[in-house]
Amino acid sequence: MGGLSEELLAALQTSVSGVAGPFRIERTTPVAGGCIHRCFILERGGRRYFAKTSDRSALDSFAAEADGLAALAAAGARVPAPLCRGQAGEAAFLVLEYLDLRGNGDYAALGRSLARVHSICGDSFGWQRDNYIGRTPQLNRRSPSWSDFWREARLAPQLDLARKNGFAKSLLRKGEHLAEGLPGLLSEHAPAASLLHGDLWSGNAGFLADGTPVLFDPAVYWGDREADLAMTELFGGFPQVFHSAYAGAAPLAPGYPIRKTLYNLYHVLNHANLFGGGYAAQAERMIERLLAELR
Repeated sequence: MGGLSEELLAALQTSVSGVAGPFRIERTTPVAGGCIHRCFILERGGRRYFAKTSDRSALDSFAAEADGLAALAAAGARVPAPLCRGQAGEAAFLVLEYLDLRGNGDYAALGRSLARVHSICGDSFGWQRDNYIGRTPQLNRRSPSWSDFWREARLAPQLDLARKNGFAKSLLRKGEHLAEGLPGLLSEHAPAASLLHGDLWSGNAGFLADGTPVLFDPAVYWGDREADLAMTELFGGFPQVFHSAYAGAAPLAPGYPIRKTLYNLYHVLNHANLFGGGYAAQAERMIERLLAELR
């Protein structure tokens, strides 16, 4: 049925039935859901659920996603509620509340909603578990220092991957200099440890029919709220009304344009490590701009 094995279908039915009442899948419809997993709508009559499936290695990724969605929901964001997850043979799955989403809606409400999420703060940077940024493991060991956390849990792991992937020595050398100078670059910035979505590009936000904003596919941690804002500018897709509404609810501190480059460097390096192409050259140019700030 829709490319799902009988074993996986049976496991999905049993798992959903255990949390939402008896459910026998009558139809599965493949849908877009990113480039990592296969996604389906599971239907019976008027009931629908959104299922992600992958091989068994995705079990921890699905657990991390459910953890992140629960954290965002507890902070007041609208998310597709995680219902159940598990495995069937060599396959893993995650079932979420089905939401009929569209690409446009109330962007001002999205800005205000994100500001509310960021108002929830922890006592240190990091998270209670590691998770994933795309396919890449994301380290979240807790730290009282933001510059230490960003160097050890964000910049250093990406530079290590870049070294293993054979990136240019010039990029690696400059990246190491940036890592050494990071405390100076952030010396006058003391952010709160805000709850972050962690992977906030336009493909991870949508809207219900009434315009209500919805967040999904998170990579949550406690960090500088500017890291989320920076990513909304990296690939575009968020109109000015979003940024204005956020700034109206939670103005940004001076120096954000420089820190934006630092925070987006993490994602550009990750894209370079995952996809290659021109991302490595883009990352090296970003590092050069940041090193110029240290002179």
